[in-house]
Amino acid sequence: MQRRILFAIALTLGIACATAALAQDELPAPSPIEKELASRASHVTEVTLNRSMLEFAAKFMDKKDGDNDKESQAARQMIQNLKGVYVREYTFDKDKAYSEDELEGLRKYFQTTDWSAMVRERTKGSAQGTDVFVKLINGQMQGLFVLDAEPRELSLVLILGPINPDSISQLGGNFGIPKDAVKKAQKEVRK
Repeated sequence: MQRRILFAIALTLGIACATAALAQDELPAPSPIEKELASRASHVTEVTLNRSMLEFAAKFMDKKDGDNDKESQAARQMIQNLKGVYVREYTFDKDKAYSEDELEGLRKYFQTTDWSAMVRERTKGSAQGTDVFVKLINGQMQGLFVLDAEPRELSLVLILGPINPDSISQLGGNFGIPKDAVKKAQKEVRK
């Protein structure tokens, strides 16, 4: 019982800190939920890049020849203007290694006035689904959060800063950002 109370207090403090950080366009610290998921996962990928790290990394992105050069250049420019990228991928050895309550706790970070739920996909009877939240300021996308829950995988992608919806897919496969999660988000953003 005491452990549950301490967990609830830690979760509340974590959500409050993350909400404050997101309101200020800063990358959040890992939540207690993420730490718990990481402890149960068989494989964990954690990427946290602030603005200066992204500017540095953009210099090393492959330059492509021909028609794709404009797309590659646009992606590099977008990355240079981002405020941060936060990626967490958890792989589990068995299905149902995470609960719907844990997913709901992760979603609560983005249930603020700054963020709007764009997609809420659910699979009946399981914790599977996809959520896409966007942060719009003056009609411009200034943030994107994707939570993609599969039977044995859970991906969280948070991108802060100005985002061109047509260039989102260029981020997939870079900086630990899963291609599938970004493709799902781009498909929904373009609707």
